[in-house]
Amino acid sequence: MIGKLQCLVLDCPDPAALARFYAELLGGEVDRPDRRWSLDASWSTLHTEGGAVLCFQRVEGYRAPRWPDPEHPQQAHLDIDVDDLDEAGRQVVELGAEPLDDAGGWRVYADPAGHPFCLIRGQ
Repeated sequence: MIGKLQCLVLDCPDPAALARFYAELLGGEVDRPDRRWSLDASWSTLHTEGGAVLCFQRVEGYRAPRWPDPEHPQQAHLDIDVDDLDEAGRQVVELGAEPLDDAGGWRVYADPAGHPFCLIRGQ
């Protein structure tokens, strides 16, 4: 092993807003003090209850991915297990997500900054 995953960083226009969106979706603490990062208007974090850390970085002139569009690739996405696809879908839309696709066993949404993520029926 060369290293271990520290965090996943998502570019966006408003780091604090996107951190709050994912905190509502996944639980956890927004902008917990952490020696690894300084927090300011251009950087926000989410320490999830499961231990993963998501970071959100302001990018001037941010261009959202478009799914599925190879000219604006998704670059990365999150798969999130849920118990009830309908209820979870309703909740993420209320938080500001946009539905993109319904593939039956999973559904694709865009977060408020345009990043795709999938809700998947948990096992």
